[in-house]
Amino acid sequence: QVQLVESGGGLVQPGGSLRLSCAASGFTLDYWRIGWFRQAPGKEREGVSCISSSGTNTYYADSVKGRFTISRDSAKNTVYLQMSGLKPEDTAVYYCAVLRRGATDWYDPSRYTYWGQGTQVTVSS
Repeated sequence: QVQLVESGGGLVQPGGSLRLSCAASGFTLDYWRIGWFRQAPGKEREGVSCISSSGTNTYYADSVKGRFTISRDSAKNTVYLQMSGLKPEDTAVYYCAVLRRGATDWYDPSRYTYWGQGTQVTVSS
């Protein structure tokens, strides 16, 4: 059974850091581009970052450039999102997902299949 499980969310103060994990089971992440999205209450799901299957190419939303870093570990079949310099506006449920082959718009959630259940990130003092 194909499954993605996010973890690592929590409550953090502004300026703090968190590392989110996206662990896969039932398939190998190596052959797929993986994206991170977030959704705050009352807002649309927003593309945060994406990593190529090789890990060579990474993409970020302007709002997180320079603060977030996406990476992948083939041995652990896991993709990570290292978040630093967190701001209250980063508060959201964060999801990882598999980008469909041939898709070019990494930031468009409709281009993805196989979503995880999400992990809550709350940035507050």
